[in-house]
Amino acid sequence: MQKKYLAIYDDLVNKIQANTWPVSTLLPSENELSIQYDTSRETIRKALNLLSHNGYIQKVRGKGSVVIDIHKFSFPVSGIESYAELAEKLQLESSTAVHQLGYLDANHEITKMLAMTQGERIWNVVRVREISGEKIILDKDYFTERYVPLLSLDICEKSIYHHIENNLGLEIGFAQKEIVVEDPTEEDRKLLDLEGFSNIVVIRSQVYLQDANLFQCTESRHRPDKFRFVDFARRVKN
Repeated sequence: MQKKYLAIYDDLVNKIQANTWPVSTLLPSENELSIQYDTSRETIRKALNLLSHNGYIQKVRGKGSVVIDIHKFSFPVSGIESYAELAEKLQLESSTAVHQLGYLDANHEITKMLAMTQGERIWNVVRVREISGEKIILDKDYFTERYVPLLSLDICEKSIYHHIENNLGLEIGFAQKEIVVEDPTEEDRKLLDLEGFSNIVVIRSQVYLQDANLFQCTESRHRPDKFRFVDFARRVKN
């Protein structure tokens, strides 16, 4: 016999797919659902947790469970693609605004990581990505001037990787990445549309040229309801 929370989950999924609750609307409260399904709030909570896990809802503090688009933007984790390339591939209605552009202080921790010689200058650019009218990505990129001289505002608003490969003639090789979930910073809340969201997905990367020289560090901060981070894995037998 199917457990009750699974039966409730299936019914809620059917209603979401039937557009009973359109994307961005709130589900009834746990108390209302427990009355509707004649069950405990704990059983309802299990069904809602499964909905959240499978990408149907986002639990928003102070509001409840918001229906989200099951067809989230799929961002590949293992590849190295610029935002401009991804936006074109996914056909996103997007724009980029440069919030900050310039050299870092010599004592900045990223400078210590990227600089190969004492006194070598490191610059950074902070960009806000707006998709369908919502500011949902904050990209922070750091470059060593040895390989990538400080770029213009116009280039940074378009594609830095296109400039690196086609104008500077450099070959981007590989990257090391980590993905973590963090509390939003004051900067995140100032620059992104995060009202009601209590966490943010952060991808940090160290990017190397084909000759294995580190030339870039990045930190890409995403609102969690809009993205599905995907990878391809193959089992290797010993």
